[in-house]
Amino acid sequence: MRRRTIRTAAAVVGLAALMIGAGGCAANPGDGVTTIDFFQFKGEALEDFTEIIAQFEAENPDIRVVQNQVADAETLIRTLLVKNRTPDVITLNGNGNFGKLAEAGVFYDFSDEPVLETINPGVQDILEQLGNAPGEVNSLGYVNNANGIIYNRALFAEQGLEVPETWDELIALCDTLVERGIPPFATSLAENWTAMPSWNGIGAYATQDGFFDAMRSAGENVGPDAPASFAQQLPETMERQAQLFAYSQEGYRGASYDDSTALFARGGAAMMLQGIWALSPVKAVNPDIDAAIFPYPVPENPDDRMLVSGVDVTVTMARDTPRKEEALRFIEFLFRPDVIERFAASQTMVPSVVGAELGDDPALESIAPYFDSGRITGFIDHQVPTAIPLTGIVQQFLYDGDVDGALRTLDNEWRKVAARTITPAEED
Repeated sequence: MRRRTIRTAAAVVGLAALMIGAGGCAANPGDGVTTIDFFQFKGEALEDFTEIIAQFEAENPDIRVVQNQVADAETLIRTLLVKNRTPDVITLNGNGNFGKLAEAGVFYDFSDEPVLETINPGVQDILEQLGNAPGEVNSLGYVNNANGIIYNRALFAEQGLEVPETWDELIALCDTLVERGIPPFATSLAENWTAMPSWNGIGAYATQDGFFDAMRSAGENVGPDAPASFAQQLPETMERQAQLFAYSQEGYRGASYDDSTALFARGGAAMMLQGIWALSPVKAVNPDIDAAIFPYPVPENPDDRMLVSGVDVTVTMARDTPRKEEALRFIEFLFRPDVIERFAASQTMVPSVVGAELGDDPALESIAPYFDSGRITGFIDHQVPTAIPLTGIVQQFLYDGDVDGALRTLDNEWRKVAARTITPAEED
């Protein structure tokens, strides 16, 4: 507890330094050292970045890096942007909110930077779908997560089960597990967000080929007669999601996320409808569990399977920082293979740099082929405006099973948001 208190205090001190000093750091005339602000959002990465900074400063004695880590990073970064006090180097989660900031043109354009050429193009494609300023590349994907079906490899081997490659094989697997008295899935619905990984994983296939571009173009006209709508595109997604939840353990609707991870960790279910982030709480209960991940086997052709992945950490920098040379030097160091490999392994993530080695976790090994071949795609909920209560709608659907009602509600909410946000130029 004391160690955690010290860490928290350090983060608070860093925050205070950021609020006071962001935009004002400069070379110390006495020692020739330039100080740069490093704003990062992951509390669990505080020690990892502390070690990285120490190594960087040892190799670059003319630069000092001040790490500032805060809990509500998205709110604070918006505040700093409004005050024109953008930190020099920034990490944020690659989500829809980040995409909106990037579209606003407040971040540096990395289009001509050599470091961009070292990054997996599939990772950068995910960020591009979220948003950039026109014609620019405003962030660099650092490490990625993986959203699929987690399975207990030891249990599968003990039961003589194979990883399914098609939807019919997945359902047959679930039926076999039920016959043998083993709950196929450990799930939970007490928190609404736990419904979203499977919605993203299944729905990714139905929303390829510009679906959300068509939705944005339709705006407040989204509906049965529009080129695209939730009601047209996602009925099968919702039906399949409900089908999988029906194979959950008894009492799953009232179970918490902690309940479901503990159940899976103890061998009480064969699989989880969660991503790689769930392995940390699972291993906190059972450090010796042998678990891996496979993508949702939605397409008829197994070769068409994709892994849904989010850019867990993306790196960017202030557009007009006067410390551009020092900031870029630090960013290039972050993307050095030995540095990113160590960070990714510690965080159980996939490094973005082409050729970087994965950690030795079996879950990482099971998803590596999808990154290597570029068969990755982003979270579709990142494309849905945050004003739409998506998680609550999906959770309610899993309670009542009303596919048509849920999709009509999503279309209606999209129309309402579009009516408030569409610009006159877009109307033309």
